[in-house]
Amino acid sequence: MTDTAPNDATVFDWLARNARDVPHKLAIRSLDQNKDISYGELFSIANRIGRYYAAHGIGRNDRIALLSNNSIEHLAVYLASLAYGCTICTIHVEMNAAYFEDMLNAINAKIVICEPNQPTLERLAGKVPGDWQALGEWQPGGGTGIFGDVAGLDDSLGAWPLAERTDDASIFYTSGTSSRPKGVVCSYAELFDNVLPVADAFGMTAEDRILDFRSMNWMSAQVLSALGPLAKGATLLLARKFSVTRFFDWTNDNQATIAAGNPTTLNMLINREASRGHNAAPSLRFVTSSSAPLLVSEWQRFEDTFGIDVCQGYGASEVGWISGSHERSRRLGSVGRPVTYQQVAIVDAEGKRLPANEIGAIQLNGNPVGRYRYLGDDGIIHINAEGSALTGDLGFIDEDGYLFVSGREKDLIIRGGVNISPLEIDNIVLRMPGIADVATVGVPDSIYGEQVVVYVQATTDANVSTSDVIAHCGRHLAEFKQPHHVLFREELPKTSRGKMDRKALLADWAAIHITA
Repeated sequence: MTDTAPNDATVFDWLARNARDVPHKLAIRSLDQNKDISYGELFSIANRIGRYYAAHGIGRNDRIALLSNNSIEHLAVYLASLAYGCTICTIHVEMNAAYFEDMLNAINAKIVICEPNQPTLERLAGKVPGDWQALGEWQPGGGTGIFGDVAGLDDSLGAWPLAERTDDASIFYTSGTSSRPKGVVCSYAELFDNVLPVADAFGMTAEDRILDFRSMNWMSAQVLSALGPLAKGATLLLARKFSVTRFFDWTNDNQATIAAGNPTTLNMLINREASRGHNAAPSLRFVTSSSAPLLVSEWQRFEDTFGIDVCQGYGASEVGWISGSHERSRRLGSVGRPVTYQQVAIVDAEGKRLPANEIGAIQLNGNPVGRYRYLGDDGIIHINAEGSALTGDLGFIDEDGYLFVSGREKDLIIRGGVNISPLEIDNIVLRMPGIADVATVGVPDSIYGEQVVVYVQATTDANVSTSDVIAHCGRHLAEFKQPHHVLFREELPKTSRGKMDRKALLADWAAIHITA
């Protein structure tokens, strides 16, 4: 079997090809469930679920709501829905409890498939649209819940896939860490066009075994670790959540070749598993890092500790993956070269394209439909942008075409009219011995508009003072970038996706320094 698939291939085509060519090959291993499903079994269950949908009158753009977390069952329903050609709507169960009723009313699904033992969800049955069905558990030849319902159905090909490229493939909700979660609407064209370029950007082949613990309710994990391996005929090793104590055992016991990661998980491994050294994971080609900018100092520290390459990627919920890299294409500090079809440009405040190495806003111009869409609480699909879209991040592209992300535009500190990147200061402070983590924020100042404040988390055995940090910054930063205050905390706040929660730090500052 080749390492590539036709550019116009669909989930159904990938499932059918793998079932024909490598029916007994491991498709997905659920590490927490201790359960495997082969490509032959996956295609069989997908066809049975397709017949189930057809019997329930599910057609193009009809919505299936999937309310579950990482499991073989979750991915079987997700992939089967895309193979059939309806719209699969995935919602992170733990993160969105406060918004479930509004979300489900907006989605207006014909079928709601729910993981068992979810009291918050079960109370909504009958109150929101949809025929509620239990997800249940899959077993070879049968199972419970929906897998029991479809066990007796014919597993041969039916009259599908139904979808056209402009139809809605999925609706998934953003993490909502800084605002109310948004329902991103993604067409089949937008989803499928992202898969192979991203798999190629990360150098994925049929021989790879990808370890991922990120939620399969989000497009980043769906594309890289569910659809990418399917397109390539590779294997997914699926964990329900990240575990710092089990990560390397999972890797070694299952001979993982690529492992997903983010800055927080990499730091956790350094701080708690460093004693494993360069023998930590001999099978790994590399560990990915995405979701948040990875500081160069953290990148180097991980590689020095474990001898494992780190390869960054970059994306956004609304547009999918934008860039990626593998062990032969990476560049220190970069998130890789953008995939061609995304047509990435760096622009100034007036939208003018900037030359190489100049920092500006990261803009995308490659959406073939020309729209970036959200599902509103009113159930109506709204167009957020047309033709091109700003990601909300700042960065630059070097002379060789590598993309560097400098940080979120909203996090930029403007002191006396001069722009200051928090990540630049973070990198400087992290060079100090005894620093475990750092986050720089801009706080209100009556004279300069904003002042630089650095929050520091020291290692447990360190003896680092405020004056030490200020003196270090004085040696390495221009005067206007140097911190006005340095505050130590036992732990710095992170969002559920591992990003530094600078909003929480600003709230911490306000609670102390701003009086009514």
